[in-house]
Amino acid sequence: MQHVKMYTTAVCPYCVRAKQILKAKGVEQIEEIRIDADAAQREHMMQITQRRTVPQIFIGDTHVGGCDDLMALDAKGGLVPLLQGA
Repeated sequence: MQHVKMYTTAVCPYCVRAKQILKAKGVEQIEEIRIDADAAQREHMMQITQRRTVPQIFIGDTHVGGCDDLMALDAKGGLVPLLQGA
């Protein structure tokens, strides 16, 4: 299983939904980086993703995007292979 990293905030319903989707696919551990608690992490997230919204999800070295991007990837059958490192 690939390492999953997610930039989040404390009160983000899209972050909660993204975590639910990932856990339903067998992800047991998600590295959560709270950008509302750390301004430097927010700046870093914006630099590497060119986005300001959360969640920003990385699976392995792949930037998936936000919750909508995660759901679209799952709908076309790409999420499980990415999680498995295929």
